[in-house]
Formats: sequence, C-alpha cells, structure tokens
Amino acid sequence: MRIVKIICIILIPSLYMACGSGNQKASNLFEITIDKNVKKITQFDEIGVTIKNKKNKDINQVTYSIDGKDVPLTNNTIKIDVSTLGNKTLTAKINFEGETVVINKNIKVFSAKAPEIYTYTIIKEYPHDTGAYTQGLEFFNDTLYESTGKNGKSFLRKLDFSTGKVYEHINLDDSYFGEGITILNDKIYQLTWKSGLGFIYDLHTFKKLDNFQYGKSREGWGLANDGNKIFKSDGTEKIWFINPNTMTEEGYIETVTNSSIVNSANELEFVDGKLYANVYQKPSVMIINSNSGAIEGVINFSGLSDLITKSANWDKVNNVLNGIAYHPERKTFFVTGKFWDKMFEVKIQKK
Repeated sequence: MRIVKIICIILIPSLYMACGSGNQKASNLFEITIDKNVKKITQFDEIGVTIKNKKNKDINQVTYSIDGKDVPLTNNTIKIDVSTLGNKTLTAKINFEGETVVINKNIKVFSAKAPEIYTYTIIKEYPHDTGAYTQGLEFFNDTLYESTGKNGKSFLRKLDFSTGKVYEHINLDDSYFGEGITILNDKIYQLTWKSGLGFIYDLHTFKKLDNFQYGKSREGWGLANDGNKIFKSDGTEKIWFINPNTMTEEGYIETVTNSSIVNSANELEFVDGKLYANVYQKPSVMIINSNSGAIEGVINFSGLSDLITKSANWDKVNNVLNGIAYHPERKTFFVTGKFWDKMFEVKIQKK
C-alpha cells in the first residue's frame, strides 16, 4: 500500500507538468487564423479558416468544432452553424507527427439582421403607487402581481390593475433588495439583487414555500417563463435558463444585435417565443429571440416619463421605465417605472 501511495505522489505532479507543457507547446506550434476579409461573423456565415503552422510541422488532419459541436471543413471554409449567438469558442483538433493537440480561438457571432424599431400607442392610464420601486410585473388571471426593490422598501403584492386596490401584500426583510418575479405552476418566483437568493411563494396564499440560490449567474434582475423553463437576467449579456423543478441553471443565451453584445436586459416578459426586456436605465424595451438571443426589435418608449407627475421620490437616475407585463386576453402590454404615479396600457407597433 505504501508503494502505491509513493507511485501516486510521483505520477500526479508528472501528469500535471505534462498537461501544462502540452498546452504551451500547442500555442507555440499552431494558431487558428480567420480570413482577413471577414470583418464580422454572423449566424450561418461561411468563413475561411486556416492553421498557422509556426514550426512547419507535418499536419495530418485538422477538425473544427464550435462550443463542442463538430463543424465540417470544406475548401478551408467552415459554416457558423450555431443555434445561439454571442461569445463562442472555435476549437481546432490537430493531428501531426504522431501527436494530437487542441487549440482555441474566441470569436463573436452576431445577428444577421439589425433590430427593427417599434413604437407604442397608449390605450389607457391607470394609477400606480409612487412608493413602489417597480422591479417585476406580471399578470395572472386578470390580476396584477408586482415586486419592488430598495432595501427596507421591497415587497411583493397582488392588486387590481384598474384601481390599484391591493389584495395581498408582504414585505421582504430589510436586508433584501427585491427584483423580478414570474408565476409558474401556482407558484410565484422572486429574485433579490445581490444576495444570491430567490424566494418561492404559494400563488394563492402568499405563504413562502422555499428559497433558492443562484448558480453561475452573477445577480438577480428579471424573471419570465415559457410554461416549461424560467428565464433569468443577471445584469450581464446572459439570460439564463432555470429548471423550475430543481431551480438549477441549465444554460443561457446571450443578447446580441447585428453589431454588438448587449448587457442591459432587466425586467423580463415572455410572449409568443420572444423575451421582452427593459433596457436598464433607458426608455426602451428589447424584443429578444428566446432561442438564439438575437435582439430582433427595440421598442422606443420615449415620452412616457413626460406624462408622470414627479413625486417626493423622484430623481433622474432611479425613476426610469421598469416593469412590463402582457395581458393575454386584452393582447396589450402594461408598463410603468420606478416610483411612477401611472401605469400605461399600450399597443406595440412597428415605427
């Protein structure tokens, strides 16, 4: 037994050194290069790639993959056949002179189309509590549910959207800064901002059923769901997929236009395969393809804040548009802002 332990002690650092020298060797020998004529990579593009052979090694075979999925090479060209956009890793597996090495190149994959611009028509105005620093807004059976932020001022409630009458109301502990909510399977899911913790409530009684912790996502911002999975924004370019049975993160998309990767999705709403996301501290909402992450449209809500009566809580930094909920029967959106005295029912249309 003592001999086995000695062998293990000797082998482990040797293996570690071999891995390290192998990685260093690969980067010294080879490099993935992309055709210089490629200024920007978009989904389904065909781009030229080659291996820069720094030491003139005898290469037998090169195979490519993107994020673990094999990508065929034809005449030194690969097709960017990816289902999601954003930051990707292009990998080359190189067989040469009886050895095999793997090298990577970071690439960015953008949407093929620029976002379309949308505007709005106000259908009706409703009262909104000026003490509500709105973070999450969602309808269920014609009843509006709202989550608010600020330490010491965060709460969850359900109310009559037409009058503002509150049916249920619970305050969060002063240590928590409330964020987005979503409703699924007779449960309300609520985020907090920087605590790395979310709460699950019974939809009908408002009794807290459980807590859940975040995984790799950085913070809690917005929530939505498609009936099967929960979407979560975290203040980065990522929107995470959460399994509602385990509350674990099972992947993500990145929000991307035809020219940039965008990190400003806040409050979320899911409608017909699209995620509607408030743009942090801007009077606009992104329309995001929930499968690919492509930002397909932007709704310009400029002018709404001019219709607000400024309350004692008003300031230019915090009193921004936030909160978006879709009413499926009325087929309209309801939007408001932090500490706003009004909520607006609107129709969305292309500009």
